[in-house]
Formats: sequence, structure tokens, C-alpha cells
Amino acid sequence: MRVNVKYSPFIFFTILLLIAAPLHTIKAAGNKPSIQSEAAVLVDAQSGQVLYEKNSEQKMYPASITKIATAIYAIENGNLSDMVTISEKARNVEGTRVYLEEGEQVPLKKLVQGLMINSGNDAGVAIAEHLSGSIKEFSKDLNAYLAEETGIQDTTFQNPHGLYNEMHMTTAKDMAKITRYAMENETFRDIFKTTKLKWQGESWDTTIFNHHKLVRNHSYKGITGGKNGFVDQAGFTLVTSASRENLNLIVVTMNAPTDQATYSDTTSLLDYGFASFETGKIKEGTIFEDSQNHEYTLDEPLYYTKRIGEEVNPAVSPSGELTLRNDEEELIASKHLEPNQQAIAQQKMLSKSAEESRQPSLLEGHLKLLILLSFGIFSIVAGYFFLQIRKL
Repeated sequence: MRVNVKYSPFIFFTILLLIAAPLHTIKAAGNKPSIQSEAAVLVDAQSGQVLYEKNSEQKMYPASITKIATAIYAIENGNLSDMVTISEKARNVEGTRVYLEEGEQVPLKKLVQGLMINSGNDAGVAIAEHLSGSIKEFSKDLNAYLAEETGIQDTTFQNPHGLYNEMHMTTAKDMAKITRYAMENETFRDIFKTTKLKWQGESWDTTIFNHHKLVRNHSYKGITGGKNGFVDQAGFTLVTSASRENLNLIVVTMNAPTDQATYSDTTSLLDYGFASFETGKIKEGTIFEDSQNHEYTLDEPLYYTKRIGEEVNPAVSPSGELTLRNDEEELIASKHLEPNQQAIAQQKMLSKSAEESRQPSLLEGHLKLLILLSFGIFSIVAGYFFLQIRKL
């Protein structure tokens, strides 16, 4: 599809429908919710755009929402069928547990499930020791992995479970990025949304239930997963994902004063997001033209978020930078485009063909010049001989 952004900005709007545009914060019509949590962020999971934020870059203690990072690291860097031997350290960790016993053999996937569904700190230690040998080495590996895969810069995890450590900190925005990345993994998504799981261990046969109330009770339409957390120093923390129609949202709340407040904040932000925004999509392969008729091609789908019913206007700079702005000139999304190689190749072929077509004309011109010169020389010689004959 070809879009001339100089003459037809409204053609662009006809291709709207739904990951990976640069992050921009956009405003929405209507009143923003009143949030009790000290920090919060609402993000479109597909575009990555921030739709609401409050102290979203403030470093805070995350508590058990740390386990989202541990889970996706284990899924992507471990073999989920591996049998893990439980250590004494894992057995004796404080806080919420799935009651693993020292020497017990447990599949890695089951540990990830116990970590996420029942918030098992013992499962977290067992995962860390299995993958990196120790909690200290696991923390180094985890932080390096998160920085590389998600681009976060304000997170310094010191353990796999979120128990208090003075240096164990992150931000609401970083947690949203980590969750957004994790949600691209099908195995993680399945565990993240699991309501309950039958658990059979050496010392504990039971059914474990997801500690996230909206996941466990299906009390909010469209919930697709979540993880809660609490330690005294962190207050109540919560990460939640939800989806309706083509809009997928992630909410992170941190240091809420009460358990009720963190759920109230979360549902208010989800209500606000679903009532105010929609996700758009530009298809891969769409061709754009700048004001000088240079062509650029979108090499992957571009998702962006806009207010419901809002028109979006594209513009392409001579350097190939595509920007999407609304009627208020807010920058919604941007992406660098590559020149259209097919158009460049066609232009080269046309230039070559034109050059070749000019060659006969040049030869014809040279031939005409040669004929004229020959005729001139012949005329001079003939005239000379004519004069000589007259002298005789």
C-alpha cells in the first residue's frame, strides 16, 4: 500500500487496525482516575505507549511482583523439563512457600508455576540456584538479561522473590516493560492467567489458588493475568493485564496503603484505559512518500494507541523518520523507515534504460559530424583541383 503523506493524510486513517513503536505518553479526554498508590502506570501492551503515569520512574521496592521477572527468565533460559533438587536454603526461606522439602526433585516448570500462582519464595530460591548456582549470581544474570531484552535502566533485583533488600528496587514503568516483554511468551501467559493448580509434593498435597484476586475470582471483564506482592517496606504492589477487543492493557501499582486500594486503583485505571483509548495498526509493507516523492517502506507492523475516534496524521521526514501526530500535534508514535529498495532498483533500471536510449543519438550525432567534416574536406580538395585546372 502506498501513502503520500503530503497530499493524502486521510488515506492513512483507512489502514488503521493494531508492537513496537517508541514509547510516548498521550493524553485522554475526560477525568483521569484518582490513585491512592504512591506510583502507578497504565500501558498499552501492543504499542508500549504510556496512557497514565504517576511517579512511574520513582525507584521503589517491588515485593513479589519481582517473580514476573524470575519466571520469564526461567522460561527463556532454562529447560522446563529439568528436575531441580531442592536445597536446604530453599527449604528454609521465609515468607510464602509451596512447602518444598530438602532433597525433593521438582520439574522446573512446576517451580515456575508455584512461584507465580502461590507466590512460593522457596520455588524462587530453587530456580535461582538451579539456573545460576546461587542467589547472588542469579541476580546478576537476571539484571543483565532484563536490561538486554527489555531496555530497563532503573531496576536492581537482588533476589528472585522480592523479599526486602535495601538495594532490591525497580520502578512502575520498568515493571510494565518487563511484563509487556513476558506477555509475548505463550508459556508465561498460560501461567500468568492460571486460576488454580493441583499441587502434589512430598509434604504438601493441595490445590493452590492464584493470589491475585481479579485473576482468581474473574471479577473484572477481560483479565488475562496478574501478580500481587506485599512486604512492609514495599506496601501493596500489583501487576495486572487485561484485554478487550483489540486493546491490551497492563497496569502496575506500587506502594498502595491497603490491599483494597491497590485493586481499586487497578480497576480504575483499566476502566479509564478501555473507555478512552484504542489501538491502531499500520500493516507491514506499507509504502510512504515524503514531500519530495521519495518512497519508504514499513518493514514490520507498527502499533500505536490513540484516543477513541481520534484522527492520526502521518509525516515522513527526508531522513525517513515517520511520525504520527493527532490534531493537537501530540506525538503519538514514531519509527525510522528504510528507503523503498524496489523503487530504488526501478529508478536505477529506468536511468540505465534512458542512458542506453541516449547512446544511438550520440552515435548519430557523431556520424553526422563526420559526414559534414568529410564533405567539407572533399569540397576543399575539389576546389583546389578546380583552381589548378583553370590555371592550365
